[in-house]
Amino acid sequence: MADDEPMEEAPADAPAEGEVEVAEMSVLDALRDVLKRALIHGGLKRGLREVAKALDSRTAKLCCLAKDCDNAEYSNLVRALCDEGGVSLVMVDEGKQLGEWAGLCKINEEGEATSVVRCSAACVTEFGEDTRALSVLLTYLKAQAPEDK
Repeated sequence: MADDEPMEEAPADAPAEGEVEVAEMSVLDALRDVLKRALIHGGLKRGLREVAKALDSRTAKLCCLAKDCDNAEYSNLVRALCDEGGVSLVMVDEGKQLGEWAGLCKINEEGEATSVVRCSAACVTEFGEDTRALSVLLTYLKAQAPEDK
């Protein structure tokens, strides 16, 4: 048994070191990082007006929509514009969460978000830096994309 334990641990640890970071970074964590980097680089549009303009002008590369958006017309417009332009759409659980990720909040001394403003839609026109989070997110989006495109 003593021989089996190190054998089990060694193979589990060796691939885990390379994959731990990828496994630990969920799609939502990657999305949060991508949105923050896009905001830093001036490539994040927030709100229906800015999102619709970016989608209509075909400058949007990625769009986020809150699942709890209470206006069906709003959701349908964003979905239709994404379909028309071939832009990937990521659904976020709550508008408050999307607002925090899009920088519509204040950060207190402890680094926690306060006074978060709800955001129903946001889109990325410029990703900024090429990071691991971006590659995780793009890999997820490619896997989710329909193959008939």
